[in-house]
Amino acid sequence: MNNKVQKVLEKIEENGYEAYVIGGYVRDHLLNIETTDVDICTNALPKDIIEIFEEGTSPGYGAVAFNQSGFSFEITTYRTEGGYDKRKPTDITYVDNLITDIKRRDFTINAICMSSTGEILDLLNAREDLQNRKIKAIGDVNIKLAEDPLRILRAIRFAVVLDFDIDEEIIKFINYNKELLGTLSYYRKEEELNRILASNNAEKGLKLLKELDILEVLGINYPDDIVIVNDILGIWAQMRYNEEYPFNKTSQETITAIRKILDKGIIDNLTLFNYNLYISTVAGEILGIDRSTISNLHASLPIKDINQLAINNKDILEILEVEPSPKLKIIHQDVVENILNENLLNEYEQIKKYLLSKWK
Repeated sequence: MNNKVQKVLEKIEENGYEAYVIGGYVRDHLLNIETTDVDICTNALPKDIIEIFEEGTSPGYGAVAFNQSGFSFEITTYRTEGGYDKRKPTDITYVDNLITDIKRRDFTINAICMSSTGEILDLLNAREDLQNRKIKAIGDVNIKLAEDPLRILRAIRFAVVLDFDIDEEIIKFINYNKELLGTLSYYRKEEELNRILASNNAEKGLKLLKELDILEVLGINYPDDIVIVNDILGIWAQMRYNEEYPFNKTSQETITAIRKILDKGIIDNLTLFNYNLYISTVAGEILGIDRSTISNLHASLPIKDINQLAINNKDILEILEVEPSPKLKIIHQDVVENILNENLLNEYEQIKKYLLSKWK
């Protein structure tokens, strides 16, 4: 355990409370994976935690979150949860018992605890599941996944990111209850899918989504020859997805641009000029074009953006002695393309001569 994490536990204990690191940090520690996200469970109340550390915000009922020494801490009070309504528990009760708190959690591999001395508390025999590389639910699978269907996607995500297998009981539940995924917001779906697509095991993730027959309920589809690339927007650009997925404007514009390049099927000077090196590189990776080839092509462009053009629209109007019209855009584009194709030098007099010979 990192000594900075240890000090947070010790500070809680010094004030008379229990405290254990639980969840992903412990799981990743046992798998020799570095992480800076630390979940701590304790019998201290949120107000007590805020008093102890004199900082923190509450991201949810019974939780206090803060950043310290390069780590993101979320400290929650032991509790039980009653019924669920739209993924949120309707009845939460603070308790003073660690095992009760552990049993409310989702998967066994996320329920291993670590004390301030580094001792591992495995109350559900979860280390065996780690060794067997298995995602298993805590308690009754049917209850655990039905009360919060997001756990279905979380199970898939953990299986993909950790390269684990999903327990047959979970798979059986998904087979009979996949429609529950339709109750999730598209924001949550996108969040989990992004984590799957960003992993080094994205190919397994897409294959698993298809094998579990949940593409339709997730509102996505993809071709059999989809190319896994490092940029997740490059993967989304190859998929068809429900328009309710809440991509921000920049992401949607990037996806649209990549699709246009893929439809064109080549990366040339005009492509690099109209889009940019980043978008062209992502599309090039999908098309099987070497990154260095694209970079060299970009470096040799006669002009890289419209501001470098030696002539502007006002100049064109004056040279041709015409009034503004839709034709101006066509003329302007013609000049740009000829310069990019190296048929015309980017020099004012050369461009003027060309305009008079072709467009006067």
